[in-house]
Formats: sequence, structure tokens, C-alpha cells
Amino acid sequence: MSKATLEEISGSTSKKNIDKLRKAIAIYNRELAIKSVKKLILEKVDPLKIIESMTEVIKLVGDSYSEDKLFLPDLVGASDAMSAAMPIVEEVIKKTGAKIKSMGNIVLGTVFGDIHSIGKIMVGTMLIAEGFTVYDIGINVSAEKFIEAVKKFKPDILAMSALLTTTANEQKRVISTLDKEGLRKKVKVMVGGGAVTKEFAENIGADGYDPTAPGAAKLARRLIGK
Repeated sequence: MSKATLEEISGSTSKKNIDKLRKAIAIYNRELAIKSVKKLILEKVDPLKIIESMTEVIKLVGDSYSEDKLFLPDLVGASDAMSAAMPIVEEVIKKTGAKIKSMGNIVLGTVFGDIHSIGKIMVGTMLIAEGFTVYDIGINVSAEKFIEAVKKFKPDILAMSALLTTTANEQKRVISTLDKEGLRKKVKVMVGGGAVTKEFAENIGADGYDPTAPGAAKLARRLIGK
């Protein structure tokens, strides 16, 4: 990551530990991100402001990646650092009862037979940066588990990833199961992953597809009309 880009990402706040947190995500330092978040919590900084600072950085990283100023390892690393720190803040939010302003709810997972998680994690991080509440239900998720999550969380969007060509058709199976359960009209479906194309997404009846994590986040906003 270039010095200019790092300064752009980490230089917009005067608070020492907020700066450290922003820098940790920008240089994908998991340990520093966790340490900085813990210090901010001890200082009783509003957890919503902590999340806002992290999402601002990850959005800048995503935008820079989209503009070819940064590369895939930068996006993966920044996502990893943010993912490491986020659960700590979320736990504080649960205890305090603070409310996060949300663009909408999204259930996210990698389909059955596929254990790849990097792409899913990146998409989830970018969705959070766009203001969505994300319920990541993991990898190797069966159609039945997706349906259970839709019933439980009542999401605006169901997002599925498939990296392998042998597992891509699981996305079709999930959509068919949504139909059978009478849930298809209640949720938008977006798909992605290395094994998926725009034509495939259209053929299986998905509402949208994008090949990149930042693009997927923008797609989600379009799908819910925001």
C-alpha cells in the first residue's frame, strides 16, 4: 500500500487510538486492530463510533481496489483485520443495547460442498462498510440451513458464494427450495464466487451478480433500492 494511500485512509481523526485502529486495518495488522479496539473500549469510546471508523477505512480500501489503486491482497488483509476486531465491538454493543443504523439485513454463506471463505469474508466486510447488518452463517452451508437462516433472520437479501464449478448448482438448489417454502418473493438473492457468471446467475433465477466484493456491496444497495 502506498504512503499516500495510507495517509489518506488513516489521517482523518486526531484520536490516538482511533488513528491506530484505522492504521491497523489499512496495513492489515490483526493484532494492532484488536489491541486498539480494546483500548478504545476501556476508554469508553462509543462503540458505534468505533465501528464507523473501521467501516470508513474498509470503504476507502474497497474504493481504492475498485479503482486499481490497491490489489486483492490489500483488500483481503484489510478485511481480515476488521473481521478480527469487529466481534469485540459487537459484544459491547450487545451489552449496552446500542442500536446500529442499518441499510438492511443480509444472510451470507458459502454453499454446500464448498469450504472457501476468503471471498465470502471480503464480501461480508464490504457489506458492513456499506451499512448492512450481515449474518454470516459460514461455509459448506446446505440449502436447508440457508432456509433456516432466512426464516430466523428475515433478511432483505440472501447472498451466496460458490468458488467451485462443482458446487455452483447448489445456488440453484437453494433458490428452488426458497420457492418450495414460499419464501422466494420475500427475499432478494445475490450470488457470486469464482464459479459464477452473470449468465449463470440469470439462468438460476438470482436477482443479481457481481464478480467483486466492492461491487457486491453496491449491488446489495441497488437490490433494496438505496
